[in-house]
Amino acid sequence: MRLVAQKMWTGDHARWCGKLIGVFLALFSGPALYGQSQLTATSQQAGSYGVAASAAQDSQAQNPYLGGAPTGTVSSTALSLSLEDAVARGLRQNLGGLLSTDAVSGARGERWQALSTLLPNLSTATSLGVRQNDLKAIIGITVPGQPAVIGPFGVFDTRAYLDQSIFNWESIERTRSSAAQVKSAQYSYQNARELIVLVVVSNYLRVIADQSQVASALAQRDTAKVLLEQTTDQKQAGLAAAVDVLRSNVELQAREQRLIVARNGLAKQKLVLARAIGLPAGQTFDIATDVAYQPLTTATLDEALRQAYASRADYKSQMEQVRSAELQKNAASAERYPTLSAVADYGDIGTNPASSHGTVDAAAELRLPIFQGGRVHGDNLVADSLLAGAKQRLEDLGARIDQEVRDAFLDLQDTAQEVSVEKNAVQLATETLQQSRDRFTAGVTDNIEVVQAQESLADANDAYIASLYRYNTAKISLARATGVAESNYALYLKGK
Repeated sequence: MRLVAQKMWTGDHARWCGKLIGVFLALFSGPALYGQSQLTATSQQAGSYGVAASAAQDSQAQNPYLGGAPTGTVSSTALSLSLEDAVARGLRQNLGGLLSTDAVSGARGERWQALSTLLPNLSTATSLGVRQNDLKAIIGITVPGQPAVIGPFGVFDTRAYLDQSIFNWESIERTRSSAAQVKSAQYSYQNARELIVLVVVSNYLRVIADQSQVASALAQRDTAKVLLEQTTDQKQAGLAAAVDVLRSNVELQAREQRLIVARNGLAKQKLVLARAIGLPAGQTFDIATDVAYQPLTTATLDEALRQAYASRADYKSQMEQVRSAELQKNAASAERYPTLSAVADYGDIGTNPASSHGTVDAAAELRLPIFQGGRVHGDNLVADSLLAGAKQRLEDLGARIDQEVRDAFLDLQDTAQEVSVEKNAVQLATETLQQSRDRFTAGVTDNIEVVQAQESLADANDAYIASLYRYNTAKISLARATGVAESNYALYLKGK
């Protein structure tokens, strides 16, 4: 029974955490990581918790949303960390958010690179040198009365050069494409913040669940102590056999072991949360927010789907990717168009700065592409493939959003029923234990019945804690699926 209870808790715990990690990896990691998350989910469904835990640790090492950039100094006293504080710190220091900010800066830089082909390009150059020329080699004839070689003589030249594109449709379309990339990166950053909230809140809920597990294990240990003392007293009074004392002692040792495991799990989960929100290494903290059971009244499925498509930043980002690919396609086609530009230079030239004089050269340049060795055809083929891939990813993302919203609704309904059932099971198990202890005290039965009742209560407590964790996780998953995790996570957890 003890092994069954422990497997029930750890298996459900790992399954839900693995499910969330799998979502992160599928959305924001490469194919190799996505395959790993699928392996994690498969191993958890098969009941192989050890393999799942190892895969989860590998995922944590590679997924930026499970890491953070630590800031601050370690305090000697434990911090009081509320859920709001954890989310706010995660939004500032989570590695996934920091990398998304860098991606926005990179996209803006690429836009300026594309825009530079449309803006004026102005440069200057100054030279001071010595020349010697062969006139016949330069003009092809010998000038009577002039030496064949003139010089050496000094040449001073300082000049400003201006190059301005007047019409270049290819550059215009590529600049518009880069602007769409900037919008896509900005939406990706917003989506990263949604994921950070999901990661931080889920890990915070996990810490709350582990604390409840420790409290439950501690209460079970204390109950086992009382039973051992009671059994010992009855044996000394001749009302219980020695085997009853041994049985009670074995039960106490089992509960001590469960308490050790629960405390270790809590300490390790706190490390996971601390890393995700960027707490300094070694900083201890205490959870300050208690998330109790609060029923959530949701909108209809159709309304949730409409909200998801309107609010999900990742969907908007992919739409901008499609837009960017369409403009890239237009730019590739525009390589066949003529271009018009203006070039000019003005400066001073002479044998030295004192004897220099101004010169100017200005022209309008029209270029007509005739044959470019198949480059335009190749660029169009590449642009077609990029556009097709962007549209296919958008369609896939739309289907995935639909699946995520429907999954969240199913999980929310299922876990709400589980919480109700498990809560009743705890009440019944508590009453059963009390009656068993009364029967044992009255000498009606031995302590086998009491030990079994204690194990049943422990199982019921573990199941209730796991169901409550899953229910709260389902609520924040629904907020994420509909694109409102950052703005409404507290409202969803409190119920509405």
